[in-house]
Amino acid sequence: MKPANFSAKQMTDLMTKLLQPQLPQRNLLQAKRISGLLIAATLASCSLNPDYQRPAAPIPANYAATALSDDSISKPAPSSWEQFFTEPELQQLILIALENNRDYRITALRIEEARAQYGIQRADRLPTVNATGSYERSRTIFAQGQTFDADLYRVGLGVSDFELDFFGRVKSLSTAALQEYFATEQARQTARTSLITEVAVAYLNVRALAERHVIAVETLASREISVARTQRRLTAGIDNAVDLKSAELQLETTRASLAALRREQAQAINTLLLLIGQQDFKLSANSTALDTLQFTALPIGLPSELLERRPDIRAAEHRLQAANANIGAARAAFFPRIALTTNIGLVNEHFFKLFGGSSDRAWSFNPQLSIPIFNYGRNKASLDLVKVRQEISVAEYEKAIQTAFSEVNDVLVAKQQIDAQISAQAKVTEVERERVRLATRRYDRGVANYLELLDAQRGLFDAEQNLVQLKQLA
Repeated sequence: MKPANFSAKQMTDLMTKLLQPQLPQRNLLQAKRISGLLIAATLASCSLNPDYQRPAAPIPANYAATALSDDSISKPAPSSWEQFFTEPELQQLILIALENNRDYRITALRIEEARAQYGIQRADRLPTVNATGSYERSRTIFAQGQTFDADLYRVGLGVSDFELDFFGRVKSLSTAALQEYFATEQARQTARTSLITEVAVAYLNVRALAERHVIAVETLASREISVARTQRRLTAGIDNAVDLKSAELQLETTRASLAALRREQAQAINTLLLLIGQQDFKLSANSTALDTLQFTALPIGLPSELLERRPDIRAAEHRLQAANANIGAARAAFFPRIALTTNIGLVNEHFFKLFGGSSDRAWSFNPQLSIPIFNYGRNKASLDLVKVRQEISVAEYEKAIQTAFSEVNDVLVAKQQIDAQISAQAKVTEVERERVRLATRRYDRGVANYLELLDAQRGLFDAEQNLVQLKQLA
């Protein structure tokens, strides 16, 4: 048996003949009524899915970290990341990362996978119509020893094993696949947001290290001047050898700190280039101070708005809805399944006469009913399984909400405290700078010893480094 090859004209003739009435008018009307009822029943199949209700959000009505002002609630959020990150070089880096980052590309391909899976599942709700063609040659031997050879050609259209979805099993599976696709799409949004955030954090780290590097270089130059001055004072008999060794120790300590900063710089740049997926990108040589990197302030909003804003929460809810639909499919497995196989076509002994008026018309209508009787508890176990998975999805949904609420609360606490720390650290830096100026004057006049100046210089260096690190966190 092999498929027949049809020309365009032959296929047109076949379709024309198949669509012509092949049965008596009365039988044809009955067949149309039956087909219409079956199709209507399939399209209007009942659903055994549990009624979906969004679980209550297990979070307080307000943030514990701060009281919300009217501006923080009513102020509209930036509509895109470009409105939040306004630094041109950072915007360029984010665009490159969205194009080249391999992890994000894998996530995007997962979406295509989920979309294709949903397309396959949705196609099961519609009948698959196949064109068939076959050739058969047989030989019959009679009692007198005579033989009879016969050729038989067949062409037709048929529907094979189409499930009439009276109890919504196929529809529930299609709904579950659709919700999984939606969850994957939201996961892509989460991955996109995470990638943008990681690039921004890596960029700020690079710029903070560059600013700290400038401070270390200036401090190193100051230490070299101090060593040279102490050497001259030792030669003049003003200072002693201990003061010189202390100055040299401070110089070498600064050099070690500078080398460590350069190592951290190189590693931070490599991390940023890995994120954007473009190793030959050249960062701007001009160091941009952190104070000039102004970002648009985001409105805090209410805790309940997390359910609509956060793509990770929306993804968890879509997975919960998919688990809900799977329960309906598992329930439908307890009910009978009706599969329909039909075929209509032409039969002739001669291939070239197959599309002529002498061909015999053949058709078949073969519904099959499958009723579960003994399956050793398989359907019951499957239903228990999907119910447990639905409970897991509820817990994951609630966890996603709690995690989001905790992250926002942490940001609010950190924002309040870091702003206060920056203000205090800026004052500390100014005091340390004034202390160095006064200690230098006292040392030059011979009022103070070198240890006093050394302590003031060390305090200023640490204060400047800490201030830059706090600005990076803000």
